Amino acid sequence: MKKPLVIFGVGDIAQLAHYYFSHDSNYQVVAFTVDSSYINQEIFQGLPVVPFEDVVQHYAPDRYGFFVALSYSKLNSLRREKYLAAKAFGYSLASYVSTRATVFNDNKIGDNCFILEDNTIQPFVTIGNNVTLWSGNHIGHHSLIHDHCFVASHAVISGGVEIGESCFIGVNATLRDHIKVGNRCIIGAGALLLAGAEPEGVYMGEATERSRIPSTRLRNI
Repeated sequence: MKKPLVIFGVGDIAQLAHYYFSHDSNYQVVAFTVDSSYINQEIFQGLPVVPFEDVVQHYAPDRYGFFVALSYSKLNSLRREKYLAAKAFGYSLASYVSTRATVFNDNKIGDNCFILEDNTIQPFVTIGNNVTLWSGNHIGHHSLIHDHCFVASHAVISGGVEIGESCFIGVNATLRDHIKVGNRCIIGAGALLLAGAEPEGVYMGEATERSRIPSTRLRNI
């Protein structure tokens, strides 16, 4: 029998979490919740939306699991805030790990993690609580990702890397082996990090500029 699950959120990530948990987990989503001031619909994905302030009255923590489905907004601080609030209510926070991910780290994965398809997690990796790994990342051996991080798609985190709390790693970013990334860093899309990063650092990849030659003048395309 599947365990009933309440999801915090009514946005795109909550919709995705509903899909993944419904199709590829031992949980059954039964309701959504957000702060009462953000409720603008009583039904989402065919399920009730209840005020977060009253959620324990409708769905008791000893009977229902909980998942916070939020993005990296404000350096993951909102997701962290609601994660801690749900734990304070007494909920057990569920993690979703895709059956199409390759996981060899003896399930050293914290709670409220969202690990999508085609991630490769090598042996001796440790992943903290409330971490999102979007699809297609490589997490190298002996690496450590601390709590409340968000890693977008197709990042390469080489072996022995330590990523501090509340970091964001962008699409196609590459981190060389055995470096340490401080708390609350942003590693932008396509960035190449060859040395450690101090806390609250911002590292942006270079955007491709438009060519001066218009596409209509390219003969071989």
